[in-house]
Amino acid sequence: MKLSQFKFKLPDEQIALYPHGYDREFKNDAGETEHYRIVRRDEARLMVLHRKSGQIDLFQKDADGNPIEGKYIEFRNIIDYFDEGDVFVFNDTKVFPARLYGTKEKTDAKIEVFLLRELNREMRLWDVLVEPARKIRIGNKLFFDDSGTMVAEVIDNTTSRGRTLRFLYDCPHEEFKRELFALGEAPLPRYVIDRRESHHGTDEDHEDFQCIFARNEGAVTAPATGLHFTRELMKRMEIKGIESAYITLHCGLGNFNPIEVEDLTKHKMDSEQMVVSPEACNIVNSAREKGHHICSIGTSVLKATETAVGVDGRLKEYSDWTNKFIFPPYDFGLSDAMVANFYHPLSPLLMATAAFGGYENVMRCYDLAVKNGYMFGCYGDSLLIVND
Repeated sequence: MKLSQFKFKLPDEQIALYPHGYDREFKNDAGETEHYRIVRRDEARLMVLHRKSGQIDLFQKDADGNPIEGKYIEFRNIIDYFDEGDVFVFNDTKVFPARLYGTKEKTDAKIEVFLLRELNREMRLWDVLVEPARKIRIGNKLFFDDSGTMVAEVIDNTTSRGRTLRFLYDCPHEEFKRELFALGEAPLPRYVIDRRESHHGTDEDHEDFQCIFARNEGAVTAPATGLHFTRELMKRMEIKGIESAYITLHCGLGNFNPIEVEDLTKHKMDSEQMVVSPEACNIVNSAREKGHHICSIGTSVLKATETAVGVDGRLKEYSDWTNKFIFPPYDFGLSDAMVANFYHPLSPLLMATAAFGGYENVMRCYDLAVKNGYMFGCYGDSLLIVND
């Protein structure tokens, strides 16, 4: 397929800058009006696409099965589409606070440093992106706190914006990581940061931009569909008998890089590290053998399971890197259901969703999402694709 086939007009006001919730106000003791926000992750909207029939559901239904106009399906309704024994496959990667702000020695120029991954823990070497890159050269020192304790030296250029930093911080590794991460912000995508009035993440983002089941540190962006799950929703899943399996794919920035070729077969994705454990394989394969549904929670899970599935349709143990790029047409070997957020035009995440649900079907869903005011992006609403 062609890149231009995934272009559509997305109004700025439909890009979610914060997680779904409700604004409230109250009078304090001084009689002044103060505002606060209640976050309700699992009350974001959920559109449902029935892949085989092409039917699209936006609204909840009454006792007779008729849509209730204006009462949109909510994400927490997702379990209504699954039964006991079905499996949700989650990505349990954990996001670390990767966005730092520092100053360049001598000039005090403001520099943004985005941590990508640790290269060598003993030498404190990190692969990073810097902005503005033109000001950062080999040998420069960057300062990240007022005391001058957290200092890094640029020791290599890796790409136009990429650098290798060596942090000059002599202490045990865990203490170094703790101090480094204490200076960082949640690594929200640029389409969020650039549209916020402050152009920064908040303290709340450290929790909001993290799945409640996250446990394996290594991601520089969240597996966004998993953000909708709350402890209450997970408990309701458990009560209904829907099983959970966990894989790990450390989400990188490749899905946010612009695709610069019209012919999608010529695009190369960045590699991401992933692990599929024997436990996850046992849960998924056992359920599939019994005829239960396997639902990928997010495109990162879809990528990981399609990397690790065998020709026999069974999930295999895996511990390596993947640069799989999924776009239509694509024959899927494992999941028969998936859920993904609504994403931006020309996004690889949209392409993976379209490959699963069918290009025409998914683009109709996106058209309806725009017309009905659904929110897009990592904090946005979601599309569930079921196999009926």
